[in-house]
Amino acid sequence: MTPTPSSQPSTTLTILGRGAWGTALANLARINNTPVQTWSYRSGDPLEPVVSNAKVILSAISMKGVAELATRLKTLPLESDVIFVTATKGLDPATKRTPSQIWQTTFPNHPVAVLSGPNLSKEIDLGLPAATVIASEDLAAAETVQELFSSDTFRVYTNTDPLGTELGGTLKNVMAIAVGVCDGLKLGTNARSALVTRALPEVMRIGTLLGGQAETFYGLSGLGDMLATCTSPLSRNYQVGYGLAQGKALDDILEELGSTAEGVNTTYVLIDRVYDEGISAPIAWQVYRLLKGKITPQEAVAALMERELKPEYCDLP
Repeated sequence: MTPTPSSQPSTTLTILGRGAWGTALANLARINNTPVQTWSYRSGDPLEPVVSNAKVILSAISMKGVAELATRLKTLPLESDVIFVTATKGLDPATKRTPSQIWQTTFPNHPVAVLSGPNLSKEIDLGLPAATVIASEDLAAAETVQELFSSDTFRVYTNTDPLGTELGGTLKNVMAIAVGVCDGLKLGTNARSALVTRALPEVMRIGTLLGGQAETFYGLSGLGDMLATCTSPLSRNYQVGYGLAQGKALDDILEELGSTAEGVNTTYVLIDRVYDEGISAPIAWQVYRLLKGKITPQEAVAALMERELKPEYCDLP
């Protein structure tokens, strides 16, 4: 499909991160003739020239660099009304915060928005149709960003629950590892369907207790993103689980991927958070034990199948 713009926005956009997702987002914005500048850590280019006149600054870097980048930007002269957008999915190991929480703490007087949805960058690069969510407590800011990226092949919705939108995209990466294990062990469609179905209330339970709104997790950034990530070999987190099921070492899998699988780090941080909060997370716990090498993929599946019998809806938020 050949995308056509939804409008002709003139807002200057800077995208920080030239990985697969950052590049795909830059290409989507250019469809609308949006002035776009990009930057990456690896380029060695100075940061100030690409952000000084930006009206929207979008971060598409990996989780490990978010806090440092936000601190760096705070020292630079920026537009007084600049909107910060995060397209990173993960949890900060040091503070256990989400990217939007880091950005909002660093820039309390600026709108912060979250962009998240069932968006596999390789499919977007091919011009295949997709949809996403831009979420902010400042609806006007969300609508500004919505205009930047919307086209006839990329539909952008808004909502006012940035934390829930962000947590849906973050937590489903853990579940995608579990589904990759299921498929790698060739357990069949029945098993995969059961696992994905049980993963949704676990994500909702964790996400709502951490501050997200329940309805958000039924939307594109929750269920939608989970379906895309848990059913496509294009998902890096799915590939991690699939490789583990085949007996590969985690380090070897990550090296083969050549890019970040945020679900691994998210699992480690998440387990600390859920136990601090007293939240039940049986699937995430088995993924954690598997990543740590404490159990085999077969033992992880057995542990889930042997849980006590209960009503289906007893643990919905």
